[in-house]
Amino acid sequence: MKKLIVLAAFALAACSTGGTATAQFDDEQQSDISCMKHQEQTPGKEYFDEGNWDTVVSLSILRYYTSNGAKPYCDGRSATEADQGWRELYVRMGAEQNNLR
Repeated sequence: MKKLIVLAAFALAACSTGGTATAQFDDEQQSDISCMKHQEQTPGKEYFDEGNWDTVVSLSILRYYTSNGAKPYCDGRSATEADQGWRELYVRMGAEQNNLR
């Protein structure tokens, strides 16, 4: 059900931005994880416009980084450019920077 809600939210976001494809955030299905995998897509500038914030997507990002942001990446490397983009968005949404490693 969560997947369906998130997919629907992204479909609505794509429609509201003129049909352009938007990056998708991978919340790893909100699983209990011991390490994070790298995000495959960098958030576009539309994500940083508060007018475009979708509650379901925003809560997914906030929940994921609040629960997992201090965990290492599974490959032992540091955050990629895509990861940094989502982390920046997380803080822009009002979350605490100290929740991130």
